[in-house]
Amino acid sequence: MEQLSGLVRRGGVVVLSGAGLSTESGIPDYRGPSGLQRNAAPMTYQTFTGDPVARRRYWARSYLGWRTIATAAPNEGHRAVARLQRGGLVTGVITQNVDGLHQAGGADPVIELHGGLDRVVCLDCGDLTARTALDVRLRAANPSFAALSGGINPDGDVDLTDEQAADFATVGCEGCGGMLKPDVVFFGEQVPMPRVAASFALVEAAAALLVLGSSLTVLSGRRFVIRAAKLGVPIAIVNQGPTKSDELAGVLVDAPLGKTLSQLAELVA
Repeated sequence: MEQLSGLVRRGGVVVLSGAGLSTESGIPDYRGPSGLQRNAAPMTYQTFTGDPVARRRYWARSYLGWRTIATAAPNEGHRAVARLQRGGLVTGVITQNVDGLHQAGGADPVIELHGGLDRVVCLDCGDLTARTALDVRLRAANPSFAALSGGINPDGDVDLTDEQAADFATVGCEGCGGMLKPDVVFFGEQVPMPRVAASFALVEAAAALLVLGSSLTVLSGRRFVIRAAKLGVPIAIVNQGPTKSDELAGVLVDAPLGKTLSQLAELVA
């Protein structure tokens, strides 16, 4: 903590956060201890757009999971990041999470690398609408749908079988009737280049990179750590368990994020 607080106290810190930051808000991560509970593979873009049965199953799973996402509250880790940002020590926040909890905790601005579950996009006309509005329409289309499910998954859905989802009714775009998709980057889909460019710009101007709650298994986030290392930007990682970039970090803290970040904010405030 002494090394971590010394690094952050100098300011110019860019935060790169992952699913591990939201576990204390009741949303499991992908590869940490809570991620081991997951039974189903994440949806891919190719399957979502090409398989009507899989798409119906996804929306049934997401319909049930949205209740948890919509009511999840930011934890002390999210609030600590916002406090560091308001204090001028954190100059940028890049998140791989799609739950909106950074913003709910007071952080602004935030680059949502993989998008946000609070929005829905039409793949035909491009119209962007609020997920709350879609939820109202799905409730009206499925007044008696009440499938039992397991816990929430990191990407905001739950585990259901094809049989459980067979009677679920999906809806199309209100404007054109086209295919709706949550405004998030599915596996097999590319992160929009403007977000990538903006994230690289933050990292390249940073005095330090602070990774929070990410195993850095996926290149989508790890590339920013690699860039920071090539530029000689100091790297600190706070995570429960090892990451794919531990060898690049000058500071490693293996501990629960909420308590650690709250303590950090107190030390450097």
